[in-house]
Amino acid sequence: MREGSLDAPTRHPVDWQGKDFYDEQSLNQELERVYDICHGCRRCVSLCNAFPTLFDLVDESDTLEVDGVAKADYIKVVDQCYLCDLCYMTKCPYVPPHEWNVDFPHLMLRAKAVKFKKGKTRFRDRLLSGTDTLGKLATLIPALDITVNAINRNTSARKLMSKHLGIHPDASLPEFRYRTARRRAKALIERREARASGATTGKVAVFTTCYGNYYEPQVVEDLIRVFQHNGIELTLAPREQCCGMPRLELGDIEAVVAAGRANIPVLAKLVDEGYDLIAPVPSCVLMFKQELPLLLPEDAEVQKVKGAMYDPFEYLMLRHKAGLLNTDFREPLGDVSYQVACHLRVQNIGLKTRDLLNLVPGTEVHAIERCSGHDGTYAVRNEFRDAAVKIATPVARRVDQQNPQHLASDCPMAARMVADVATLEVLPEHPMGLLRKAYGL
Repeated sequence: MREGSLDAPTRHPVDWQGKDFYDEQSLNQELERVYDICHGCRRCVSLCNAFPTLFDLVDESDTLEVDGVAKADYIKVVDQCYLCDLCYMTKCPYVPPHEWNVDFPHLMLRAKAVKFKKGKTRFRDRLLSGTDTLGKLATLIPALDITVNAINRNTSARKLMSKHLGIHPDASLPEFRYRTARRRAKALIERREARASGATTGKVAVFTTCYGNYYEPQVVEDLIRVFQHNGIELTLAPREQCCGMPRLELGDIEAVVAAGRANIPVLAKLVDEGYDLIAPVPSCVLMFKQELPLLLPEDAEVQKVKGAMYDPFEYLMLRHKAGLLNTDFREPLGDVSYQVACHLRVQNIGLKTRDLLNLVPGTEVHAIERCSGHDGTYAVRNEFRDAAVKIATPVARRVDQQNPQHLASDCPMAARMVADVATLEVLPEHPMGLLRKAYGL
């Protein structure tokens, strides 16, 4: 991985308000140009299914070149891209400032945006991307979450979902929780006296994220317990909505920007009050660290939030560097298979989760730096399920070989996907839960 890539000044902002951005002819010209460069290079063939799809289209064409591929087939490549950013961050030798100026993920984003603007995005995909709305509805009253979860596990209901919505019957769906993270936090957050270090204030505001709030509140609860155990003053963002990452994957840029303009003033005010910011889901951290700053590069408050946003384990390791991490661990964890989430890898902060868990005596963390294949809603959709399982299989095979006591990923969806594909009977866990266990909390 190229050091400093996330903050590299040469990555160009997304010109989503430019006059040619949504022009399909202009888009196809750029797709042909970049596809031709990728065809001549092929370094990214192992990253995801977008590149094999492109190369198969070229190799099966009459000319064996990109000019032989029908422009109507260009979207087949776009549909396979889930904007993980790994090609840009780890593989491509032609990113700016190279004169060829290749930014494959943001070109795919542009193509998705054109597709969305033309009204060609499926209802199913718009439904699945409404994580905030679905979470609010399913946790509106007690027991409703139990009912919805039961339906989502029912074989007959899943067959109907597959037939009418295109949601694969074998895909694990996240479960709703009436006792959301924000409801739990009221009884959990205690007053602490902040102790600053050189890099951190010791005061942290948590952006729970829609996924952490409605689907994985235990992760947020574990985070609160661990951070307070380390003497960190905590508060929740007083209000929040989805960061916009699910909508970004659809190409609905205007919805992403609208979400940003709702969240940024709240978070920027917390920064002004002396708080650092964290979110428990890597994709949400990446939205504030990278995507919104590239969509709204002139917004000073966006840049302020970017500078204050941390991955939770990145933050704890900064405290450790300053001698402020509590290392009084009570329980060993044994062998841990740790899948490194793609949206964590591209933050270019190193393997902080692995490094921190390895501080626990009697613990050995085996990091697996390969994609889980889940990738937002990619693994849930009928047409992509087989490809997702294929992507996940090497990770699952490593887990089977390691035979660990724990399987973890900072992305709960990734951990579940690997557990589903692995033959080993091991429950997916979040590293923050493992750290809480190690502390004996």
